[in-house]
Amino acid sequence: MRRGLTVLLVLTALSLAGCAAPGKPSVTFYSHGESARVSPVQYCERLARECQRPDPEAAGELPMPPGYPLQISVSEEIASAPWQVVFTYRGDSGERLRGRSGVMGSQEARHAYTLRLPEDGTRLERVEVQRYGTVSVNQTGQLQFVIGGTWVVGNSHQQDPRTS
Repeated sequence: MRRGLTVLLVLTALSLAGCAAPGKPSVTFYSHGESARVSPVQYCERLARECQRPDPEAAGELPMPPGYPLQISVSEEIASAPWQVVFTYRGDSGERLRGRSGVMGSQEARHAYTLRLPEDGTRLERVEVQRYGTVSVNQTGQLQFVIGGTWVVGNSHQQDPRTS
């Protein structure tokens, strides 16, 4: 009897674990031998009808010294939708610049991206992975792309690129 009850409890636990709602996808950022796995700062279900409140505390920190690439790895849920990388960096003279990758489409299901800045003293400050949630048409008939998820990492390497 006791053995049968134990088996029943184990099977019940396994079936409940299989039915649990999946967690929100994460993104792993990797640079110069260190990594940071971050949860979404903002996240919506696939059609962007239901969204969580933005959570700035979910942003990660990672040392990203000048001259080193940043590797980004995304989950299947992110890779199966169009996504892009948006970044802010400081130029060699200290000016703040912005950039973005091309959009990685769902047909290619790309799970990784490597961000390389010029090796002239530029320094990454902030990097975002943005997953598109849906496409809508505005009142003028133009397509609008709605961001359905954002994962953020900031640079914890505070060295001034002009003195490195």
